[in-house]
Amino acid sequence: MDTILQQDTEKIISADFIDWDRFKGKTLLITGATGLIGYTVVNALLCANKTKNLNLTVLALVRSKSRAEERFAEYAGDESLRFIVGSVEELPEIIGSVDFIIHGASQTASKMMVEQPVETILTAVLGTKNLLNLAKDKNVEGMVFLSTMETYGYPEKGHKVSEDDAGALSTMNVRNSYPISKQQCEALCCAYASEYDVPVMIARLTQTFGPGVNYNDARIFAYFGRCVIDKKDIVLKAKGETERCYLYTADAAAAILTVLLRGKSGEAYNMADESTYCSIAEMAQTVAESGGIDVRFELADVSASGYANTLYMDLDTSKLRGLGWSAMGSGILPLYERMIRYMKSEC
Repeated sequence: MDTILQQDTEKIISADFIDWDRFKGKTLLITGATGLIGYTVVNALLCANKTKNLNLTVLALVRSKSRAEERFAEYAGDESLRFIVGSVEELPEIIGSVDFIIHGASQTASKMMVEQPVETILTAVLGTKNLLNLAKDKNVEGMVFLSTMETYGYPEKGHKVSEDDAGALSTMNVRNSYPISKQQCEALCCAYASEYDVPVMIARLTQTFGPGVNYNDARIFAYFGRCVIDKKDIVLKAKGETERCYLYTADAAAAILTVLLRGKSGEAYNMADESTYCSIAEMAQTVAESGGIDVRFELADVSASGYANTLYMDLDTSKLRGLGWSAMGSGILPLYERMIRYMKSEC
């Protein structure tokens, strides 16, 4: 395992707000296991399994077994990790008990939300329905559905966004295939919690990055990292006025596990590091100055890329922190420094 990822994993395992004993002898199903967040969660569970003798089993639902085997190569032969090949839309039969579910399978590429909106919606809604039915049938102890801050729509600048806020989104904007389908999934979670007593919680995540990010990742945080590594100026095609919080991958994994064990069924929890709140332009400038490069603006029409319109997403995380969770670091730059070190090691 990469040194930085190992350090982060050890920090997750040492978090005193995660009751690891609850996982003893349990089986956890993780969807989206090869994604950035899923990968971090699975690593933490498997490392905790060894160091704390938990005797747990991780069932990782993956679309490609070869990609999963490559992603988790260090766990080859580990009987605690089992791959189930399939999709959430056509969920394979899961034999045996399942005690906890973390449902993270989702479209994450903005461009695909515009080019494949039908698939974006169906993957979200059908997949979540299937996982909720499984949770009901298996009588799970807990389930977390990974949602998004985008369900809040476009809050006013200066407004602190709490879980009670409602987001208005136009159904006529094809880019909204993603946040509107997430809203529908959240409604399904609440419905299953109410009608069938399924203990499901909702994690409304801000944009998350850190170790595990591929060098060629298309998202903007990876682009900034590549610019620093390659000593090329950051070129912004828009003004970068969007303001939001971010979240380190290890903090996200710890938050998800905290909500899984301590959250209240049928409720949502904002997940972000409030100390990272800034605009995209400010973030670019901070990263550029640290990396010895410059920021240039070459404004262009980026609507085809699927980027969301300018938003101000200052998430209130007091509800999550009330469960005992806290972020490991502080500020945007330390997150970037660790991600860039990881990306360099993977080049």
